[in-house]
Amino acid sequence: MLPMFDPNDNEAGMKLLEDLTTNAHHFQQQALKEILSNNAATEYLSSFLNGHSDMKLFKERVPIVKYEDIKPFINRIANGESSNIISAQPITELLTSSGTSGGQPKMMPSTHEELERKTFFYNLLVPIMNKYVGGLDQGKAMYLLFVKPEVSTPSGLRARPVLTSYYKSDNFRKRPFNRYNVYTSPDETILCDDTKQSMYCQLLCGLLERDHVLRVGAVFASAFLRAIKFLEDHWEELCCNIRSAQLSQWISDPTCRNTVSSLMLKPNPELADLIETQCRERSWEGIIKRVWPKTKFIEVIVTGSMAQYISTLEFYGRGLPLVSTMYASSECFFGINFKPLSKPCDVSYTLIPTMAYFEFLPVVAPADNNDRKDSITGCSNKEQVVVDLVDVKLGHYYELVVTTFTGLYRYRVGDILRVSGFHNKAPQFRFVQRRNVVLSIDADKTNEEDLLQAVGKAKEVVEAVGFLVTEYSSYADTSSIPGHYVLFWELKSKSGGAYSELELNQDVMEECCWRVEESLDSVYRRCRAKDKSIGALEIRVVKEGSFDALMDFCVSQGSSLNQYKTPRCIKYEAGIIILESRVVARFFSQKLPSWEPPCF
Repeated sequence: MLPMFDPNDNEAGMKLLEDLTTNAHHFQQQALKEILSNNAATEYLSSFLNGHSDMKLFKERVPIVKYEDIKPFINRIANGESSNIISAQPITELLTSSGTSGGQPKMMPSTHEELERKTFFYNLLVPIMNKYVGGLDQGKAMYLLFVKPEVSTPSGLRARPVLTSYYKSDNFRKRPFNRYNVYTSPDETILCDDTKQSMYCQLLCGLLERDHVLRVGAVFASAFLRAIKFLEDHWEELCCNIRSAQLSQWISDPTCRNTVSSLMLKPNPELADLIETQCRERSWEGIIKRVWPKTKFIEVIVTGSMAQYISTLEFYGRGLPLVSTMYASSECFFGINFKPLSKPCDVSYTLIPTMAYFEFLPVVAPADNNDRKDSITGCSNKEQVVVDLVDVKLGHYYELVVTTFTGLYRYRVGDILRVSGFHNKAPQFRFVQRRNVVLSIDADKTNEEDLLQAVGKAKEVVEAVGFLVTEYSSYADTSSIPGHYVLFWELKSKSGGAYSELELNQDVMEECCWRVEESLDSVYRRCRAKDKSIGALEIRVVKEGSFDALMDFCVSQGSSLNQYKTPRCIKYEAGIIILESRVVARFFSQKLPSWEPPCF
């Protein structure tokens, strides 16, 4: 049972958080006991426990698994078999993860009760923010929230992203009155399936409420920066709408149109002039504070792969704190940032012990890695000694393992965390990285194997016209909005001619760009082709010897020449600069990759 409290009562909320963290071990044991007693008879657990719900037996016999291990059980439910394969409670929907398997999004089981758990989690954020930022109940939040495509499985279950599920639920749409949760965006604009119309209408509503906006944001930094770029492209039209009190004709979604039109009761040329004056400035540095002058902070997730957007957010925010409030995924909502005004590099999350049962696989960070993310390695299977939540050690690295109330048992999330401190008895973690992910712009997560296969498809094109790709690397370029993947290619003529004699055919190289994109997974292709949250992939051809120069640099910094491997994704600026200085040609994909909703 979840503890109950009034989210409008800050004192009660903070008291509950103190109780949860002081008695973290008790709440963890209680969570596991409830999960096992409810689900011991499921096909999955009974195959290991023979109907018993003993917690010690659970740890001895139930294996630690990855998605591929449980995928067959979830697919059976998607295709019409009973939920009690994995869960005593009915599985009401499948949440599609941004992580991928075999080119398709992962699917995580969910139940009606889990919506209550998420609502409880969101409510816990309120007293924390009110503790650190005063007066938030005196204004509104311009939070830009969006829904994404959903499909039906053969059994009729909906499969959709976790945030789409929450925004479309009664828990969100019929949420009890709470001044902290007053948004400038009407629900009708959030729930609009057309991303462009939704973005336009939400920004327009945010501009209309300019004088009441106290905080701005989105879930991820990438989405918020897309909104700023959208404002940059459409501010004249938005000002025209405000000046005339007439909504643009291309807004055709009837609920959006009716809702937003009802907010523009009369022309407001003064407001339009104010916004126009700021947006006409040559530099958009500090534009957020200039357009919404009462803004106290920008609320977006800037940990993990989103950290690459910090400098851009700081440019547009000019002094506004960047607030990352929570750590969550499709599998489960995990933890809360108890110090929301801390700098992005110092953000830690305290796992809430009632959300799931948490275990941790120790991972090894070599002593000489200087905290380099790409050097972290995991334990071998023979060394998989898991640690409970309250037994992790300060400064140590772990991979998160979760047992949920919805049918995941000892599931490896794939996130690497470092213990950064404790709040009472509850450990606090800094997110280090997603295991094996080398490239990410938005919801996409491309691992090294995916990238290798995609480059392999493109190499076939250049090989057919007499070239070899002798080396390659990559990085996520977020200097523009939207960001895009960049591949550095070093080419060689099969005939052995000097590089200066090569003439690169633009059509051939653009085909290579498209082949890479077409070979990446469905999440990337959706973000690129439908959501437009990722820009066209770019191949930058470097002159011969460029990757030798990169190796020389790495060796000069202490890497072993005997063990050196070309990084398939460069995460350090000096390496990017070395290759960038040797670029001789640039090519972009001119076609969108194919994308269709997943089929079952």
